[in-house]
Amino acid sequence: MIGHMSQVETEGARSSRSPETDGARRASAPEYQGVLGSLSVNASVSDVLARGIEELRAAESAGDLREAARCGLAVAEAYRRLGRTAQADGAWKSSYRTARSAGDQAGMAWALWSGGTLARQTGRFRLAYRLLRLASEWGERSGDVVALGYSLAGLAETGRIQGDYAAVERLHEQLLAEARRRGEARHTVWALEGIAQMHRNNGSYDRALALFEEAAETARAADDRRGWAWAMRGMADVLSARDGRTEEALSLLSQAEETCRAMDLRSALAFNHKMRGNVLYRAGRYAEARDTYAYALTEFEGIAEPRGTALARLGLTKALARLGRDTARTAADLAELRARLRVIGLHHAREMVDKAAAELGVGPLPDPGPGLGPRDDRSDGTPAADVPLAPAGAGRLAALADAGVLPSAARTVARTAEVDAW
Repeated sequence: MIGHMSQVETEGARSSRSPETDGARRASAPEYQGVLGSLSVNASVSDVLARGIEELRAAESAGDLREAARCGLAVAEAYRRLGRTAQADGAWKSSYRTARSAGDQAGMAWALWSGGTLARQTGRFRLAYRLLRLASEWGERSGDVVALGYSLAGLAETGRIQGDYAAVERLHEQLLAEARRRGEARHTVWALEGIAQMHRNNGSYDRALALFEEAAETARAADDRRGWAWAMRGMADVLSARDGRTEEALSLLSQAEETCRAMDLRSALAFNHKMRGNVLYRAGRYAEARDTYAYALTEFEGIAEPRGTALARLGLTKALARLGRDTARTAADLAELRARLRVIGLHHAREMVDKAAAELGVGPLPDPGPGLGPRDDRSDGTPAADVPLAPAGAGRLAALADAGVLPSAARTVARTAEVDAW
């Protein structure tokens, strides 16, 4: 079992690795660029924001557009990770426009990646596909293989979150192979965790646990504390769901929570608490689960994270039902949740909520109304002059689309030559 990873532990991390993880080096944060390139992948997000704003102002005063775009990217990512989504939205767009003015195609790719990641975080999946597709094309055209890889990973993760496993599992495997070949520890950890999560959701607990453990070991050896915390959460989930090892799962979550707090990873911390609620619920500790879900719900609402908000509310509804809540109210809440998750665009939402309804004896739930399909989020009032256009001849994405290894929603977007206002 993977032990505790302290904030100062770097040299003590295991150096022995399996042949599959051999070659992964110390983790880095490629989104921190230029004068901010020395920042650690484990730097506190609040510290990154303060330093990023300071350096951004300096670059703007010096008239250095490329440096301003790079600093703006770090600022956008810090705002996003802190849940300050309105500021993050303005920051990535400003970084994109600055990079475009400087003729910095790689900078444009990174800004679009940040915007696509923000769109996914806030539940705007069509927008996420659109921006990440553009990011991958500009990353390929500029020759920035890391920007290209991160953008393709963003497309894969968006499809995975929506439940489009058939397509994106192959893309995850391809990206894992590339990350291992280039020795990119952080991307290796991300891919391992994504594949593990798909196996877990399909009921392949043994395979999922092995992959989460490998991800935790790889992250530990590379001193990637964020990746390590996510892997510990995955391990706790499997140990609880498969074996009922409640206390061990709670211990792993407590260790991961320390890292989330130290780095100010607010979304990761909220998902950690939501998972703690899951573990307590499975153990029949419904009052504790109720309180934990309620706390996670306030965290998700505070960072405008609609997917987490809906999932925490689902857990809270189940816990309240177990504590004797009226069945009619439970059924109504579940029906509302199913509609909300469908609007967000989670393909497996009906299955999740219907399973809860059957478990609680309140099903079948009524079908949602005709006006509750996935929303069209292509436009948010951004001036048309700010809309990025796809570069000509983006071969890698087109090849992936033709091979059928992109999410179904992204395959349509990948063939769109021009982009309207997002």
